[in-house]
Amino acid sequence: MLRSLISGISGLRNFQQQMDVIGNNIANVNTHGYKAGRVSFADTFSQSVGNFGVDNASINQIGTGVDTQVVQSIHTTGTLQRTENNLDMFIDGEGYFVVQNNRSGEDFLTRDGHFKLDQEGYLTTFNGLRVQGFSNADLNNLGDLRIQVPTAAPAGVDISNWSVSERGEIIMFLTDGTTAIAGQILLQKVKDPDALKKEGGNLYSRTDLAGPIDWNTNPGRPNENGIGKVRSGALELSNVELGEEFSSMITTQRAYQASARIITTSDEMLQEVVNLKR
Repeated sequence: MLRSLISGISGLRNFQQQMDVIGNNIANVNTHGYKAGRVSFADTFSQSVGNFGVDNASINQIGTGVDTQVVQSIHTTGTLQRTENNLDMFIDGEGYFVVQNNRSGEDFLTRDGHFKLDQEGYLTTFNGLRVQGFSNADLNNLGDLRIQVPTAAPAGVDISNWSVSERGEIIMFLTDGTTAIAGQILLQKVKDPDALKKEGGNLYSRTDLAGPIDWNTNPGRPNENGIGKVRSGALELSNVELGEEFSSMITTQRAYQASARIITTSDEMLQEVVNLKR
């Protein structure tokens, strides 16, 4: 009966963790680029209670409950939402935007393409992290992307508009009627997305474990080598499926209740054993 109590307690603890994950998924149903979490369980140690059968081939074991094996992020692409704002960008396929803290030099990955221009014209996240890529017209200089008049443009020429191609190229439309490429947004494809660590603000870290950024051998050009396209004027919504989350919530709640019933029933049985003394 003590084993059943231990199993019941493990069920309460781990199903509560599953409910925490479900609650976080539902809370982020409208978070751009959010990837839903999923809990996987595994049985814990089993206690052998005797060997029986021919040549002791059969082993009788009783388990001692359940444990959380992994809380995994589901990295499927979320739904595309059109915004018609060229500062909003959607990755159609695999890959992550690389953004950098210009003070610490630390790189982060994100699927949230909700960008803005700061006072100096740098393309940044709303947390002030600068988007990385080729920052010159020749597409060979890595650095912070900036929306500015190309250095080769004639004097007095200004930018009338700009856009981003599927290949991530930043195309400037100048007031003299010409166009110029000012840079290219680069993406990062990781080998093991499950190794990424969520840092909040729709950011991921630990790229050294998931697949280190190697601009030299694979600069991460969009629409090449299995990397997705960049679609300007759109954002990626969360990939949370509310129907699945509410279904999981119901089954998790019932499993939690059943685990609690195991504890109360085991307690009643122990009480009967205590009453034998009377």
